[in-house]
Amino acid sequence: MSLEELIQAANQLNETDLDQLLHQVAILRARRKANVLSAEEAQLLLKINQGVPTDLRARYQELRQKHEAETLTTAEHETLIQLSNQIEEIGAQRLAALAQLAQLRQVSLLDLMETLGIQSVTYA
Repeated sequence: MSLEELIQAANQLNETDLDQLLHQVAILRARRKANVLSAEEAQLLLKINQGVPTDLRARYQELRQKHEAETLTTAEHETLIQLSNQIEEIGAQRLAALAQLAQLRQVSLLDLMETLGIQSVTYA
């Protein structure tokens, strides 16, 4: 299968399946690089590429939509806060792994993120 055919097939996936595909490709990439990387670098790359689980992200988005529509119950609001905290924790762990890898490679965090194709998130 050519790269173009793979891209066309990926374009037809729903968001959940596309997220899973990207996650699996990231793991595959990390494993391949693990052959030339130290065990520590490989482990950090796995943490960096892990991301937020699809089911957690889907439930979070569902509750955010209900929050915006002002139809969120008190229990759902508590769940939304818990999910938000979990997502923040995953992001913090990812950032810590990025910082460790940058230090290990003796490059700046921004340079490492650029090398790995990771865009920084900005909030307005």
